[in-house]
Amino acid sequence: MKSIELALKMETDAVKFYTEAADKVSHPVGKKMFLTIVEDEKNHIKMIDEVLKGLELTIREANPIKTVKTVFEEFKDKMMERIQAQTDDLESFRIAMEMEKEGIEFYKKVLNEVNTEKEKKLFERLIFEEEQHHKIFAETYNFLKDTGNWFMWKEFSIVEGG
Repeated sequence: MKSIELALKMETDAVKFYTEAADKVSHPVGKKMFLTIVEDEKNHIKMIDEVLKGLELTIREANPIKTVKTVFEEFKDKMMERIQAQTDDLESFRIAMEMEKEGIEFYKKVLNEVNTEKEKKLFERLIFEEEQHHKIFAETYNFLKDTGNWFMWKEFSIVEGG
């Protein structure tokens, strides 16, 4: 199987896993996060498919970090309710982080082996977005694991004595 075909399978598997994870995750932020990433992975499939068909590559300007900020803003009020994440929720995000890490490593390896400029452009874009996905999953994992401390550090709160 060629690298680009393997990349297509990896992205297809990611869509399936993240869709199933969204159905299983109990925390609304976690659910929305998985569904957001599913859309990015579907765009990756479209880009890979274009290259496989010999078409001109259309880079779909996704900004996963910006999208996540919107998700967190949308759920801002609910997040402070400290809805307890289930162990399975955390495990789903741990697996997602590992999947993204493996994808990044694979795409970096493939980038050094590609023959065409189109493929190089494709794999550079996939690396960029998968790195953002990894960061998103790590932040979501940390948020779900300990919401209070997550907010303290993200807001750079200063705890002062009397």
